[in-house]
Amino acid sequence: MHILLTRPLEDCSEMIIKFKSLGNQVSHLPLLRIDKVNYQEINFSNIKGIIFTSANAVKFLDLKNINKNFLCFCVGSATEKKARSVGFQNVIVAEGNVENLKELLLQNFNQKDGTLLYISGETVSVDLDQQLLKEGYDIKRVINYRATHNQNFDDKFVNQLKLNMPDMVYVYSQNSALSLLNFIKMHQSESLWMNTNLMCIGEKTSSILNEIKWKKIFLFNPGEEEFLLYKI
Repeated sequence: MHILLTRPLEDCSEMIIKFKSLGNQVSHLPLLRIDKVNYQEINFSNIKGIIFTSANAVKFLDLKNINKNFLCFCVGSATEKKARSVGFQNVIVAEGNVENLKELLLQNFNQKDGTLLYISGETVSVDLDQQLLKEGYDIKRVINYRATHNQNFDDKFVNQLKLNMPDMVYVYSQNSALSLLNFIKMHQSESLWMNTNLMCIGEKTSSILNEIKWKKIFLFNPGEEEFLLYKI
C-alpha cells in the first residue's frame, strides 16, 4: 500500500518507520512549516495547571522557570510523550481531540484551583480558552509557534507522485487541509485522487477538501493511524 504522510518530518518520522516495517511504501509531503513565535515572559506565580494541544507547544516553550509538577493536560499521546520527555510528571492525556481534553479538564481541575496556562499555536481549530472562560475558569493563552504553508515542492517528487498516487493520505489539521488543497490546485492534479482514501482529523478538516473527489473519507483520532490501514 502507498501511504502519503503530510506532517513535518519530526512529527511523523516514527510513523514512517512503522508503516515501512509493515511493508508499505511511504511518501512524505510536509505541507506546513512550524516556526517559533517569541512571547512575553510568563509569570508562573499563580499558575496551577498547564494545557498543551500539540507537541510543538511543548517544544517551543521556555521551560527553565516552570514547575514540572504542574498538573499538565495533553491533547493526545504524542503531546504527552513530548511533555514527559522534558520532565512533566503529573500528566493527564486525552484521546487525541480537544473536545475530550475539555471534558478531562472539567473533571480534574476546579475553577477555584487557580490559573490555567494554555500553550498553543497561532491557529487553532477549537477556541479552548474561550470555552473554558465561559465555564468560569481563569485561563491565560500563550502563542509560541505558527504554522505556515509550504509553497516550494520538489518537481521530481511531484512528478513521481502523479505517476504513483497514494492509496491513503493523512491530514491532521484545517491548516494542513488548506495547504493540501493549494498543492493539488497548484499542480493541477484535481482528477488524480479518485482512488485515494482521505484520512482526516475531524469533519472541519475534511470539509475543506470536499471539492476534490476521493475514493472514501475517514475521520480519525491521533493514534489510530495504523488501525486505519485495515479499514480500506
